[in-house]
Amino acid sequence: MKFIALKNSGDASQLFVSQGEMPTPKKDEVLIRVYAAGINRPDILQRQGLYPPPADASPILGLEVAGEVVACGADVKKWQVGDRVCALVNGGGYAEYVSAPVGQCLPIPDQFSYVQAAALPETFFTVWHNLIQRAHVQAGETLLVHGGASGIGTCAIQLAKAMGVNVFATAGSSEKCAAITALGAVAIHYREQDFVTVVKEQTNGQGANVILDMVGGDYIQRNFSAAEKEGRIVNIAFLQGSKATIDFMPLMLKRLTLTGSTLRAQSVQAKANIAAELEAQVWPLLNAQKIKPIIDSVFPFEQVAVAHARMESNLHIGKIILNLQ
Repeated sequence: MKFIALKNSGDASQLFVSQGEMPTPKKDEVLIRVYAAGINRPDILQRQGLYPPPADASPILGLEVAGEVVACGADVKKWQVGDRVCALVNGGGYAEYVSAPVGQCLPIPDQFSYVQAAALPETFFTVWHNLIQRAHVQAGETLLVHGGASGIGTCAIQLAKAMGVNVFATAGSSEKCAAITALGAVAIHYREQDFVTVVKEQTNGQGANVILDMVGGDYIQRNFSAAEKEGRIVNIAFLQGSKATIDFMPLMLKRLTLTGSTLRAQSVQAKANIAAELEAQVWPLLNAQKIKPIIDSVFPFEQVAVAHARMESNLHIGKIILNLQ
């Protein structure tokens, strides 16, 4: 099979198309013929040598795919050869074939192309786990999303709005703010506005009940200021750094909850639990086209370096996808 290999850790020029052996699915896995694969920030970090894969994971980049089941392990009962699936994988997504744990596979929603379906797993698993399972966001509450025009951000906005949550989201350009507004959130241009001030003013001084942050840096302290009493703050990345000097007094005085997570290191069972909840509660929304992934751009498999450069430019709105068809 063809797959994307990495010469050395470094910039996108280190990526190239290579040939290798197809993976063999374990007894509780399916083998997927990949037709599209999503690009994600962890892929960039792994390419740079900053996010090594778990010891039991494929060294090939790629955490989400969409395609067709071509083989099933001995214990697999839910899926059959020929089924259209999208899957969260532990690595190996940038390839013509990848094996995936059965519990991390989901049916491709009605009327979705493989490109659209490849934009779902990593993003929806991450958003559901952090907003629902960790932060317990509820209808009528206020959510602040940092990086609102990203794949994670556009997913979080749509899912929260579908649940009846009031949403604010930050972005760094007029184009991104327009995209956020179109999804029904209040856009905050962070280069021109202070998100703490905007959120406070528009919530009668209360603040956000839940904050989803992938920025870090000085946002960590400012999130304390933007949060309502009993607020929940979830960190899922630190694009501006994971180290900061923090005054934790507001955490105590406001009775805030500060948490965070990564997805890749969690157990197969934990990911399967997320998948089951997504299929029961989010997939009906996708099938009804009440929410959908926002696709920024699609690149041929051989142009993976260009796709990575697009993500690193920070100009994208929504997901970036590799097309293997």
